[in-house]
Amino acid sequence: MIITILEISFALLLGVGVPVLAYITARRPEIYQIPRRALYLSAVISQWALALVGALVVLATGRGFAGAGFRGVAISEFLRWTSLLVIVALAALAIWLFLEHLGWWPEESDLVRLLIPETAREKVWAVLLVAPTAAVCEEFLYRGFLLAQISEWLDSEWWALIVSSVIFALAHIYQGPSGMARVALLGALLAYPVLRLGSLYPSMAAHFVIDVVALVWLGPRFLEREPPSDSGLGDGST
Repeated sequence: MIITILEISFALLLGVGVPVLAYITARRPEIYQIPRRALYLSAVISQWALALVGALVVLATGRGFAGAGFRGVAISEFLRWTSLLVIVALAALAIWLFLEHLGWWPEESDLVRLLIPETAREKVWAVLLVAPTAAVCEEFLYRGFLLAQISEWLDSEWWALIVSSVIFALAHIYQGPSGMARVALLGALLAYPVLRLGSLYPSMAAHFVIDVVALVWLGPRFLEREPPSDSGLGDGST
């Protein structure tokens, strides 16, 4: 009973608590006055704290880290899946951002533009802190713990892939509808090899590369910084 309560509670934290907190935070106008590196540091600390709680839940419930996706995989499989994920994700992201740049797709939210690094030092922070933190923590939380847990509850890996990807998108509610749709598709893409291999490592590696390229090159190239609108969410319209 206690184990079940722990699992349900942490799943609710990821599925409800994190999105609500992200929504409230994004609605605060003062967030646009915070230095970008302070936002990076806050995000990194928050994600590692959440991952620590997740690790404690995994240990307390007896699932073990192997059951949460921390399993070895053959180097050939690791390289094959990591390369495939990176190529597909970056190609799709480049097309997505290009369409936004042309005005053929809804624009990114103001907060997403705010988080794009502008200086060399900010890009170093993005590469050394933000990207690896997201790769390890988000993959563990959403493709490790949550994917396995929902699969067990629903007795369906495919429904688990869909539900965990939607929850992953809700955690990025500050990105607005367009960004959330992109995040959901990315979540589904990263979940697939976890289901096939039982290992998080290719998805973690791919997530890191995707975030680095998006933050350091694609984002600065296609997203021009605009003054924040009255709302921290959505596409900047009133």
